[in-house]
Amino acid sequence: MARIALMAAVVVVVFLAAGLVSGVAAKKWTVGDNKFWNPNVNYTVWAQDKHFYFDDWLYFVYERNQYNVIEVNETNYISCNSDSPIANWSRGSGRDVVHLNVTRPYYLISGYGGGCYAGMKLSVLVEKPPLPPAPAPTKNNARRAMTVSPFAPQFVIPAAVFAAIGLMWDNVVLPFW
Repeated sequence: MARIALMAAVVVVVFLAAGLVSGVAAKKWTVGDNKFWNPNVNYTVWAQDKHFYFDDWLYFVYERNQYNVIEVNETNYISCNSDSPIANWSRGSGRDVVHLNVTRPYYLISGYGGGCYAGMKLSVLVEKPPLPPAPAPTKNNARRAMTVSPFAPQFVIPAAVFAAIGLMWDNVVLPFW
């Protein structure tokens, strides 16, 4: 009987934790799509209809001996100046990623081989992910009375965890003492 109660507590904890996971997943963007990171591609046009969110990734594919990916400030982005980069995202393989882990503008250029002057520059604004849509209002007052507060998981999960720990203590540890 105690094992059944323990399993039930574990199942409750797992389902509650799964319900707290955000509905928005990070996305990996291949920069330039099938044209990749190459000269004579308009990356402003490529990015204009896209939304870049916190925790997304930019994936750059390019000829490693000819180009690179560096992050610069806005002034150096406009002038294609790679002398003072904020970050060098190139790792030598020609297959590099930029983790968009701060909500801010990112200014990325190629500092090798005149790539920036040939259009190899990308500016993206990283935004917070959108909130999940609110549930549609219901006309049934009984249903509204049963609605759980968004703060309930903060109390239910710790209670379920403590209950599971107590059951394990009583049924696994104490019998051996």
